[in-house]
Amino acid sequence: MKVKNWGKKEDNLGACKHEIIQSVGIDIGTTTTQLVVSRLTVKNVAPGSLVPRMQITDKKVIYKSDIHFTPILNNELVDTEKIFSLITSEFEKAGVRPDDIDTGAVIITGETAKKENAKRISDQVAGFVGDFVVATAGGKLESVIAGKGSGASDYSKNNFCTVANIDIGGGTANIGIFKSGTAIDSCCINVGGRLLCLDRSDEKITAIAKPMEAVINDCNLNMNIGDKADKRQIMAVCTRMSRVILECIGQLPLSNLARRLLMTNALRLDYNIDTVMISGGVADYVYSGQECNSLQEIAIYGDIGPLFGKTLADLFAMGNLSLIRPTETIRATVIGAGARTVDVSGSTIFVEDAVLPLKNVPVAVLNEIVPDEEMIARTILQSIEILFEEEILDNFALGLPDMGYLDFKQIQILATGIIKGLDGVIKKELPVIIVLEQDIGKVLGQSIRTIKKNINVICVDQLQVNEGDYIDIGRSIAGGTVVPVVIKSLVFETKQI
Repeated sequence: MKVKNWGKKEDNLGACKHEIIQSVGIDIGTTTTQLVVSRLTVKNVAPGSLVPRMQITDKKVIYKSDIHFTPILNNELVDTEKIFSLITSEFEKAGVRPDDIDTGAVIITGETAKKENAKRISDQVAGFVGDFVVATAGGKLESVIAGKGSGASDYSKNNFCTVANIDIGGGTANIGIFKSGTAIDSCCINVGGRLLCLDRSDEKITAIAKPMEAVINDCNLNMNIGDKADKRQIMAVCTRMSRVILECIGQLPLSNLARRLLMTNALRLDYNIDTVMISGGVADYVYSGQECNSLQEIAIYGDIGPLFGKTLADLFAMGNLSLIRPTETIRATVIGAGARTVDVSGSTIFVEDAVLPLKNVPVAVLNEIVPDEEMIARTILQSIEILFEEEILDNFALGLPDMGYLDFKQIQILATGIIKGLDGVIKKELPVIIVLEQDIGKVLGQSIRTIKKNINVICVDQLQVNEGDYIDIGRSIAGGTVVPVVIKSLVFETKQI
């Protein structure tokens, strides 16, 4: 049994039956940039006599942009001016203004995430398109977002199985593993369709990315910028990248090349994969059955993506795993960003809209809590020490595990221990931000405020966070009963092959 509510029940908790919020997803990838606008319905799904339980009950994409080539300057920088022009134009076509947007995500992925100005661009775009649009990057998060956008997560839930979603773009392949609707593992590999570029007019090689150099060397080939492309060599590197993907999902032994191209930890593989979905720009050529008989057909987009997709399909056809076509291919990540990144908190929360929204707040997780004020304070100080070592001195949140049933006295002990442990935060006049698994946010927030007046307190509940996570908290919705939240890992890939 968990604490549901202490004190007087708020009259407005059940006042809002549902609310519509608009979300934007922007994906700035190695090859393409695109945008979607989604409409999310937040609804009270609890029976009328119970404490409200707000959920996102419907997600509908109401606008899909054109798919644009990502503007890059001198292979080093994202072209800020063209990105903003592109986004502004698509907003006008969609008939929405930045003020109309409530939530969403800007994601910079693949090789683009390595550009010198990648983080600055994502932050600027996020600030431009909405008050609560978060900027994210990093292969592990993109793996999960793409798997939700492609339909892999829903498929695994509806069919009680384990699905590997492999999202392949121009610079990376992001693998997300979903078991019965839950993401259980992920990794990112530095393989993609645009790591080697071709000029379709003269069939010459125009660019070779660092990860492709590793693939070329592994194949014992001699390929240089300016050389006339050889189809057999292009076939060899596409096949080698395809084999690396199969190695990373446990279908072939993991090679030294695969270890080198992994941008994250390898998959744990302590589970059986039942089926595979492939999304991303390369995916259309996995499922089309289209032949690539000439360099002209291969280089239709100025890269080797079409042949990469074809060789991957051929290798899967010879293996034991079945391929299922996803509901979305090239738009999987952007739809995941626009409609599947945001969640809502529990409805027994304590928030102050004056300090919201909060973005990119690092989380310090307390793994175990002993019911003693001094021990709680000591545990908090130990948990936040690493944040101070890394000079994260601004806002941060405490993540508290499910502590089982707590009576009123135990909640008072917890509140007092938190105040003691966060004494330095309170003296700096920073808000006290607590993220709870169990639904005691309101009573804990009220207790903290009663003990220590004149401080800003945010207690959100029914959320699970892990060490290394960041959280975004939006202004309250649904009559003030819940807040939109995004829990993420905020990492810009910088690994160079």
